[in-house]
This record gives sequence, structure tokens and C-alpha cells, in this order.
Amino acid sequence: MPIPPSLITFLVGMALVLAGLWLGQNVSLLPVDASVNAPVYDELFKVLFSIGSILFIGILGLLLFSLVRFRRREGDHSDGAPIEGNLPLEIVWTAIPAVVVLFIGIYSYDIYDRMGGMTPLNDHSAMVHAASMEASATMQVANAATSEEPRVWGGIGVRSDKDILPVDLTALQFAFIFHYPGANITSGELHVPAHRSVELRMKANDVIHAFWVPQFRLKQDIIPGQQTILTFTATRPGTYPIVCAELCGPYHGGMRSSVVVHEPDDFEAWLQKNSPAPPPTASVAQLDVLPVA
Repeated sequence: MPIPPSLITFLVGMALVLAGLWLGQNVSLLPVDASVNAPVYDELFKVLFSIGSILFIGILGLLLFSLVRFRRREGDHSDGAPIEGNLPLEIVWTAIPAVVVLFIGIYSYDIYDRMGGMTPLNDHSAMVHAASMEASATMQVANAATSEEPRVWGGIGVRSDKDILPVDLTALQFAFIFHYPGANITSGELHVPAHRSVELRMKANDVIHAFWVPQFRLKQDIIPGQQTILTFTATRPGTYPIVCAELCGPYHGGMRSSVVVHEPDDFEAWLQKNSPAPPPTASVAQLDVLPVA
């Protein structure tokens, strides 16, 4: 008894879906995840990779099957059958892509919103975290009324209201300069503690730049004349590259730095080592020998 074509199609489709899901869940193309943002982004990547694998294997498999099954036989010089249309097939190959695109759009929007991407760049009060010293009184009242945490680009994960580390970032052709206002430290590298929220307050001195750390799965534009905010929490100690991801001039490819994620104790030691020494004060003996006017 021959197997019905519909059953064969169903079984092949199920095998194709399972193969795509397996490939998506076991993909290892991304760099190591080193922030609380990374797992959320990786979820979206795995879903997109699964869908792409299903479409790629399905289309390629159908193409190869057609090349073999419907090839011209030796000695056959006749024309193909005059098929003018297949309404069920046209509905299927229109409906499936429509559903896939709609699903990807909704899911991507949700991820983008959870990463603070829908916060207007020029709405500073909405972008700054409630724990920031620059948060306005109006924003604090709104937060108390709505009991919602304001969205910040990259603000996924656990953030402590009393223990956020502010860092000022200045981008210019062709370097990143980091300043720690609390410790009065200026550095060409970004040093942060693990498992502590960091708020980058970014400005550009010349053209548009972009702060991108692949291991953090975060990128934010740095725009002249308009401060932008990026909040993240690193989770894995190590040294990771900072890349300018916006074409900013002839030496754009060399505009790189590093972010060093320390254990909390090591970060405190780095702060102590790099903090400027206090100005010397005159001793009593030195004051005694000063000339009298």
C-alpha cells in the first residue's frame, strides 16, 4: 500500500522543523556572554537561526529533490506539462512567510523594548535611571505613582538603586576617554566591577560614534550635542574589546579600546591605585620659616 503524499509531506515537515530547532539551540557562533543583556539577545538569535535553518534546509532540499525527480530523461524531447496554477500551494507559500515575518517582528520588538530601545534618545529624563544623581524630581514622582522602573537602553537585569557606578564617556576621532567623576580618574580603558550596574553617560566631540561590546550584546550611538545613556551589568570577569561601530572617519577601524571587568575587590584596588594623590599640605615647621611680610 503506497504511503499517501500528504503523510510524507507532514513527516518531512516535522523532521525539517525538529532539525532547525536543534540547530538553533546548539548554535555556537556568538562570542562569550558577559552581561545580563546577553542571554536575552541570545534567545532572539537562536530563534532567528532556527527559522533561517528551517527555510534554508527546506528550500535547498526541495530544489535538490526537484532537480533529481523532475529531470529530463534520456531520449525525452517533449515539453513539460502545461500547469497554470495551484491555489492551495500559492496560499501555503504566501501564508507561511507572512506568519513567520509577523512572529519575528513582534518578538524582535519585545526584545528591543526590553533593552530600552523604544526610549527616545532626546528624552533624557526617561533614559536616566531613577538612582542616577541627574534624575529629575518629576521623574521620581512619576515612578512612585506608576511603580514602574524607567526604561534605559541596555537596562536589562538586576540593578541596585543605591550602588550604580556612573562613568562619563567622551568619544572623539579616534579614541574613547572614560572619566570616573566619583574618583576623579580619567582612563583610556573602561574598568568596571562584575555584578554591579554601570551607567555610561556618553557624548561625542566631533562626529557620530558608536560604543559596542560584542560580549555584552550592546551597542549605542554617541551623538554630538546630545547625551546618550547606556546601562549594563557585566557578569563575567575578563577583558573585552570596545569597538566603534559607526563609520567616523579614515581611522575608524582603529578606534578601539577595552573594557576590563574586575571582581569587586580587584576593582576597588584599581580605584585606589589610580586615584590622584591629595595635594600636599604645609607642615607646622614649614610654616615657621615662611618670611613675614
